[in-house]
Amino acid sequence: MNNSPIGVFDSGMGGLSVWREIRKALPHETIIYYGDGANCPYGEKPASEVLGYIDSAVRELLSHKTKLIVLACNTATLIAVKYLRQIYDIPFVGMEPAIKPATAATHTGKIGVLATRTSLGSDWFGELSGKYAKGVKIIPAVGEGFVEAVENGTEQSESTRLLVENAVHPLIEAGVDCLVLGCTHYPFLASQIAEAAGSNIRIIDPSPAIARRVASLLDQYDIKADQSHTPEYLFLSAAGADYSARLRKRAMSL
Repeated sequence: MNNSPIGVFDSGMGGLSVWREIRKALPHETIIYYGDGANCPYGEKPASEVLGYIDSAVRELLSHKTKLIVLACNTATLIAVKYLRQIYDIPFVGMEPAIKPATAATHTGKIGVLATRTSLGSDWFGELSGKYAKGVKIIPAVGEGFVEAVENGTEQSESTRLLVENAVHPLIEAGVDCLVLGCTHYPFLASQIAEAAGSNIRIIDPSPAIARRVASLLDQYDIKADQSHTPEYLFLSAAGADYSARLRKRAMSL
């Protein structure tokens, strides 16, 4: 047993969609969430610059004696997870688009992937597609403005609804029947995405699978918290106390 905290990192608010699933699956675990906030979004920034932000956040999480760290950010995962696993001697869990379950679920043989431009243009995305999507057509789309909408709290606005429709409608017209959310900010727009997609489209969020992976690793390394442990939830940010308070308020309302 190990009552040390789990660390969860994201560029901003989006990783709270993963935090929510981990908290639900592992109610006795203390969780420290680090949302950068000051440098979000990562999707258009140079990889070397983003790696610096990630490493700084990881070192801050490690100063709190975290036993495992989740990179609850697709962009951060593709840029940093291999580096972090080489440098630091704790388990790291990364995000990847849920292409495998989507290919198993599709009936039309066409799946859509909503993600950032950096993720969709990466070699890593190409490798995943080649590995899991044999015989299935993947149709990508950039969620333009999605991250900013979640960070600004404007998910319910008319302008955000139009952004979602502009991204989703071409995928529907192309015949997809499964739609993968390839950024952890996007589940906060799930209702808008589902409305734009219609009832016949399956929306796939990888967050529950990440929580299951965390639980599996805690068992593997025998580092689960004691069942009698009272969990605590701490929120950190490079953007300062006000942003940390926003993270806490949003997380505790989920």
